[in-house]
Amino acid sequence: MIDLRLLREDPDRVRASQRARGEDVALVDALLSADERRRSSGVRFDELRAEQKALGKLIPKASGDEKSELLKKAGQLAADVKAADASKDEAAAEAQELLLQLSNLVHPDVPVGGEEDFVTLETHGTIRDFAAEGFEPKDHLELGTTLGAIDVERGAKVSGSRFYFLTGVGALLELALVNAAMAQATAAGFTPMLTPALVRPQAMAGTGFLGQAAQDVYHLDNDDLYLVGTSEVALAAYHMEEIIDGDRLPLRYAGFSPCFRREAGSHGKDTRGIFRVHQFDKVEMFSYVDPTDSQAEHQRLLDWEKQWLTSLELPFRVIDVASADLGSSAARKFDCEAWVPTQGKYRELTSTSDCTEFQSRRLAIRMRDGKTVKPLATLNGTLCAVPRTIVAILENHQQADGSVRVPEVLRPFLGGREILEPVAKAAK
Repeated sequence: MIDLRLLREDPDRVRASQRARGEDVALVDALLSADERRRSSGVRFDELRAEQKALGKLIPKASGDEKSELLKKAGQLAADVKAADASKDEAAAEAQELLLQLSNLVHPDVPVGGEEDFVTLETHGTIRDFAAEGFEPKDHLELGTTLGAIDVERGAKVSGSRFYFLTGVGALLELALVNAAMAQATAAGFTPMLTPALVRPQAMAGTGFLGQAAQDVYHLDNDDLYLVGTSEVALAAYHMEEIIDGDRLPLRYAGFSPCFRREAGSHGKDTRGIFRVHQFDKVEMFSYVDPTDSQAEHQRLLDWEKQWLTSLELPFRVIDVASADLGSSAARKFDCEAWVPTQGKYRELTSTSDCTEFQSRRLAIRMRDGKTVKPLATLNGTLCAVPRTIVAILENHQQADGSVRVPEVLRPFLGGREILEPVAKAAK
C-alpha cells in the first residue's frame, strides 16, 4: 500500500498514477474522505475519553444532588465514548479497505498507455535467417515431440488443457536450466530457497495478488490456502511482520517453486505447446533493500536477467512496460522478451519489478535505520521461467535435421551433451 501521508500531501500525484494505470481515480477522493473521518473521529474519541476521566475524579468527592448529576453525566459520556469508538473503528476499517484497493504509484519515467505502448530500451543478439540457411524452422512443440521431450497430449489426458509432461531430454533440460540459473544466482550472492507453493491469504494479499490478479489465482476453499503463481509471494512474506537491521541489507533470495496460474482471460491465446500453461517451474530473484537503493537494485536485477539470456545465446529485447500493463504492486517493470522464430516476434521470458514500499507496508516488514524504523523496498525478477525458456531454446537453436544445439552454459548440467537429437535418430 502507499503512504497515507503522501496521499494527504499530494493527492494529485496519486490521481495521476491511477489515471495512468487506467484505474478508478474516484478511489483517491473516497480514501481521503474516509481518512479524514478516521482522524476526526479519533480526535473526538480522545476528547470524550479525557472528559470521562476528569469526571471520574470528581464523582468520589461529590455528594447529594451534585453526585447524582455527575453520575447521570458519566452515563451519557460512557455512551458517547462508545459511539465515538465505534465510529473511529468503522472509519479506520473503511480507510484500510480503500487503501488496499489502491495500486502502487507509477514511476514518473514509465511510458503511459496500454499493453502495446511499451518502449524498447535495448536489443541483444542476432535473429537467425533460416531461409538463408536453407530450411523452414519447426515450432517448439514439433521439435519437442520429435526429441521425445514434450508430451502435451498425455498432459491433457491426465490434467486437461494447458498441462504437459516433460519427458526424457525435456525433463533433463528443465533440471539443467534450474541448476544453471541457481548457479548464476548463487554466484551473484543470492541465497537459494525452496519455497512453499501454498500460502495463507495474508501472504497473497500482502504481495498484491488478490486485487487485479485474483481471477488468475487458485484457491483451496477447505484449507483457505492459495497456490502461488510465483515464489515471489512466499519470498515477500518470508520476513512478514519483522524488523530487519539496515546493515543486513540488501537481502537477496533466489526461490525455486512450482507456479500455478488459471490463465484467466487467455482463451484462444497460445493454445499450442507449452508457452502459456497452468503449471510450471520457475527460478525467481527477490530483493529487500533500503528504499533509496530500489532503482539501482532494479537495474541490477535486469542486468542479471540479461546475463542469463545472453548465456543461453538467445536474441532478446528489453522493454519498459507501459503504465496500464503494470501489476498493482509494481511502480516500474522491465521485461526481457526473447525472439520466437515460428511466431516471428518477441515474447516475454523474464520480467523484473520495483515494488518500492508497497508490499512491505502491506506485510509489515520494516528496516531499522539508526534510531528510526521505516518500511523497506522489495523487488522481484524472473531468472528462469522454465517452459518459455525451453520454447526459446528449442526454436532458436534448432538445426535442419531436427536436432537442437545445447548452449554451452547448460552443457555441464547435461553431462556434457552438445546436441539434443531426435529420438528415432538417437536410437539408431
